[in-house]
Amino acid sequence: MNLRAMQADDLDAVAALESHISPGPWTRNIFRDCMQAGYDAWIMEDDAGVLVAFGVLSTGAAEAHVLNLGVAPSVRRRGFGRHMLQHLLCRASQLGAQRAFLEVRVSNTGAQDLYRSQGFHEIGVRLNYYRNEEGREDALVLSLSLLPSVNQLKEG
Repeated sequence: MNLRAMQADDLDAVAALESHISPGPWTRNIFRDCMQAGYDAWIMEDDAGVLVAFGVLSTGAAEAHVLNLGVAPSVRRRGFGRHMLQHLLCRASQLGAQRAFLEVRVSNTGAQDLYRSQGFHEIGVRLNYYRNEEGREDALVLSLSLLPSVNQLKEG
């Protein structure tokens, strides 16, 4: 597995994967704009160089926002999404974020399980946030503190 910063040459493959996995996909230009804006954008490739996951993170004002995280359906439930999420959260901490946020479709229970397993908790709902085939879908807003817990501080 190879985890590296997303490059302009990756945009077609990332947009193709996104259009395959999302009912309201980001376009190639959205990914490009994120990179140009200086957001942390990452890809994960398998040993053959095939794109298996991507993630986009914005940080500012001591907060991070996981803007997009996608995993190829053929490799789901093998830890790629977990590894990408952990990488994004590590980057967020390195960049000074104290809290991370994300939105997730109410219908995407697999992603919700992943996020909750990493300590995210629900703090709200955004009505009609996502596009889908039927029109619009609500999003759960999840949050995670990136500050060390009191127990971690005592152990260190």
